[in-house]
Amino acid sequence: MSHYHAVVWIDHKEAHVMHISPDDVEKSVVQPHKPHHKLHSRVGTLGSGRLAESQDYYHQVVEALAGASEILVVGPAQTKLQLIKHIHSHDPKMVDKVVGVETVDHPSDGQLVAYARKYFVAKDRML
Repeated sequence: MSHYHAVVWIDHKEAHVMHISPDDVEKSVVQPHKPHHKLHSRVGTLGSGRLAESQDYYHQVVEALAGASEILVVGPAQTKLQLIKHIHSHDPKMVDKVVGVETVDHPSDGQLVAYARKYFVAKDRML
């Protein structure tokens, strides 16, 4: 089932993807294939201290967002920006569907849906 709006809350451990309509929510959780694989920096290493980004993880998130016409990307740190970077590099047809990127800590699924609904109502009023 596809919905017009979707929100994804993402960090380096998992992504919560919610497809939202006025009276329905379809939820999926995406995790990197290698649970021990971290996307964040390593302390005490030579070089940049960054592990290679999991493009496969971001690709799975993009697949979970399929069908949405407007997408809100949220999360607590840099992973949300890495997802946007991935979309620009690998999924250019989705670039125009991303309507917002916001910093949001660690909400419950209910809080995330409420936040997204409020965001989309405010966005729609501005048009």
